[in-house]
Amino acid sequence: MYSMIPFGRMSNSFNDLFDEFERSMFPASQRQLPAFRTDIQDKGDHYLLEADLPGFNKGDIDLHLQDGVLTITAKHQETSEKKEEGKYLCRERRCGSYQRSFDVSGIQEENITAAYDNGVLKLILPKQGEVIPQSRKIAIE
Repeated sequence: MYSMIPFGRMSNSFNDLFDEFERSMFPASQRQLPAFRTDIQDKGDHYLLEADLPGFNKGDIDLHLQDGVLTITAKHQETSEKKEEGKYLCRERRCGSYQRSFDVSGIQEENITAAYDNGVLKLILPKQGEVIPQSRKIAIE
């Protein structure tokens, strides 16, 4: 019969020592998942930001805009419901959060739109129009 432990995850292995060390050094509240990946494209009159956030529900994602900085936060929360717990042979899924910030100076902040579909967050960031320098004649008194 085959073991249910994933390949390369044998108990009392060298990797378990590093996992235990990480858990002892950083409390669960301070551990974060690695930053999520994004693509930003220049589409002429706007930028398109696409962020990979697989496994999140739309309600788990927060977009916050303050002082020209857009912050994207996504959190996995463990539910407080107590279900009949079975004996885990391997448990790799954890709760945690992602957070990244982007400078959005030069963007029409009031016209930013967002959509989330199939694990990809898409933001349309409209550019501000070019500032045309004004000239005027100054009269000498």
